Amino acid sequence: MNDSAVAHVFVVDDDECIRAAVCAILKRAKYDCTCFPDVASCLKDLKNQSRDLAEGCDLLITDVKMPGKGGLDLLQEVRATFPWIPVVMMTAYGSIPMSVQAVKTGAFDFIEKPVEEAKLLSVVESALLKEAERHDPLVGKPLTRSERIVLCLILEGISNKRIAYILERSERTIEVHRSRVMRKLGVDNLVDLVKKSTAMGWTE
Repeated sequence: MNDSAVAHVFVVDDDECIRAAVCAILKRAKYDCTCFPDVASCLKDLKNQSRDLAEGCDLLITDVKMPGKGGLDLLQEVRATFPWIPVVMMTAYGSIPMSVQAVKTGAFDFIEKPVEEAKLLSVVESALLKEAERHDPLVGKPLTRSERIVLCLILEGISNKRIAYILERSERTIEVHRSRVMRKLGVDNLVDLVKKSTAMGWTE
């Protein structure tokens, strides 16, 4: 596990060059990234994520048009099975109307190709923060990779400000992750958080 990573982003595109370019941008911004060439391989990994919470998906970025199942098919599957994962669509100019429709049916946003680094990072940050601040019931949901990292640091007695420094993120982002961790574990104070984490074997 790379403790400097705050979020784990899945990227789905049948074009190897696009996958590599997007992943390179994300890694430079200190996000973790896993790439998939098609919808089937991405769904397989998503369905296995509950077996290894450290490898969970925080955000999914997918191309709209791909051979076989496309981005809209993936969006529908994710919204039905993993509704807490935000989805961002990538599209060429001719696919923009389709991407607009995707946003109306649950995608967070869409990015035009060729992907611009500043735009990509802006959308990624916004999607992660917006999803973290949603008030949908989270109790019982699996912790994402970033939430597990933040939880481990909290259990070591490290302050939000220090965690933000260690992970090179804003203090506000850490506060959001901390809030989501507590909501998912069904606790509202640090004492109960420690007790719950101990009961689940997450403390030494």
